[in-house]
Amino acid sequence: MKGLSFSLKRAVGISGLKAKVAQKTGIPTTKQGLERKVGKSVLSLFTGGKRK
Repeated sequence: MKGLSFSLKRAVGISGLKAKVAQKTGIPTTKQGLERKVGKSVLSLFTGGKRK
């Protein structure tokens, strides 16, 4: 069937748990999100302030 997919992680609840942890702690659980957060922190060190 087209458009039908199954994810064991979503069925078990791992995806939802990871999302809740990330939201509470402010630390992303995905590789892309973590790279974005670290990159933003490094840039703010070099520019001397917060970016909009």
